[in-house]
Amino acid sequence: MSVLLEQIKESLMKGKANDVKALVQQALTENIGAGDILNKGLLGGMGIIGERFKKNEVYVPEVLIAARAMKAGMEVLKPALAAAKVEPRGVVVIGTIKGDLHDIGKNLVGMMLEGGGFKVVDAGINVEPSKFIELAKANNATLIGASALLTTTMTNMKEVVEALKKSDLAGKVKVMIGGAPVTQAFCDEIGAHGYAPDAASAADLAKKLA
Repeated sequence: MSVLLEQIKESLMKGKANDVKALVQQALTENIGAGDILNKGLLGGMGIIGERFKKNEVYVPEVLIAARAMKAGMEVLKPALAAAKVEPRGVVVIGTIKGDLHDIGKNLVGMMLEGGGFKVVDAGINVEPSKFIELAKANNATLIGASALLTTTMTNMKEVVEALKKSDLAGKVKVMIGGAPVTQAFCDEIGAHGYAPDAASAADLAKKLA
């Protein structure tokens, strides 16, 4: 692997946004492929951060600054990716469920999904089941991710699953759920397609489901 790609990866893991930006620009100038810069540089670094996060070797602040560095690199890389027709791994619509206004977990999952090569459409907080379906249709999504932090709102996740079943996206789009009170047993009970206990696992799950 090129020294430059290794430097992009290392700088991203340290959260050095300006360095990542400059190195991505340099890699493009030296005609390194946009796909390689994305997969071996940016996503390579985010993947390692995700693994470390799962093992409690790094924590939320480190993930946030790495994600910010990745965003900086992506700003430079996006036009080149479009020109090279590098497609994202898939499109995921994420949101916090109706009645729930918590968004830290959702935002973290969004960053991890982007770090896993997905395009993320953020529906925000207090999201109606119909809104998830609308956004999935409009963005040609393959996955819906719903999060809840309250036991009183997690029951609304079932409504998302039901709304999907009744829509013409049934069978084409999958629902994954997560959040503090959510469990695998609850996921099975409401018929969602997958459950992840944390943000890094959510990105892995999305890869499997996609």
